[in-house]
Amino acid sequence: MNQDTPALALRDLHKHFAAGRPGLFDRHPALVRAVDGVNLEIGRGEILALVGESGCGKSTLALTLLGLETPTAGEIHFEGQNVTGLRGPALKDMHRRIQMVFQDPYESLNPLMTIAEIVAEPLVVHRLFPAPAERHARVIRALEDAGLKPADSFLHRLPHQLSGGQRQRVAIAAALVLEPTVLLADEPVSMLDVSIRAEILNLLADLRAKQGISILFITHDFGTIAHFADRIAVMYLGRIVEIGATAEILKSPRHPYTRALLSVVPVPNPRLRQKRQILQGETPNPIHLPSGCRFHPRCPIAEEHCKHTDPPEIPLSATHTAACLLIDPQ
Repeated sequence: MNQDTPALALRDLHKHFAAGRPGLFDRHPALVRAVDGVNLEIGRGEILALVGESGCGKSTLALTLLGLETPTAGEIHFEGQNVTGLRGPALKDMHRRIQMVFQDPYESLNPLMTIAEIVAEPLVVHRLFPAPAERHARVIRALEDAGLKPADSFLHRLPHQLSGGQRQRVAIAAALVLEPTVLLADEPVSMLDVSIRAEILNLLADLRAKQGISILFITHDFGTIAHFADRIAVMYLGRIVEIGATAEILKSPRHPYTRALLSVVPVPNPRLRQKRQILQGETPNPIHLPSGCRFHPRCPIAEEHCKHTDPPEIPLSATHTAACLLIDPQ
């Protein structure tokens, strides 16, 4: 694979869900447009943060990338190959190379299995390293790569005997044991104590540096990824509304939604604090999306034409784009 080939690339990806049965006089059921035309690339060894409010489609996007949801339209390219709609052994092989770490470390681990069994289970499922000694060595290495040292002291424990941070490290170890090239991390620190979050973030950064793993880091918290991600993509109602290098987004956010999210991030220095922009109203129902710009009902600077025109992505620099009709590219 060419070094310039993205680890993952999404081409006009859609994922819609039927919202109940059609009415008496309706031919088609209403649709929830959870992912609605996403174009996105994740480079090799890159950490891309996907940021947005709950319900914007972040987790659905990750599940579709993993093959747990079937795209309604569009394409998914993994290491240069179109993997959209894979089935059978080909899908299983992709699952080995794209792994996911879920939000809740208390629910993602089987409470009846030991840590050794949990971390070894992916190897059993994929029928890798059947020799007990070799499989044991892989489990030990994965636990130590996840920061659980000495690994031998954790092998025979059950999940309830670990702290929340240790459980999340076990979940990361269970992903690492398959030596993936892409890691999808869905809010992996949101349920952990603040004192533990930095440890998990540092662990993920080390994995990228040492193993070259590409990471899609899903979060609703800009403060979590300010010094962690290479690029930031901001998602609203199923679409990417702004994307750019982390420094560009933090220093010069251009989309009003991005500005509002950044304005409420706590800043220790009172001289650097911004005036908070509290968005009015609730996120629109994804079954009945607003016409024109889908952010206009909550946008503090919306104009009349925003209600009728769907904004295109406007390039602001070589690495920065935003979808807003009120942006001056200059």
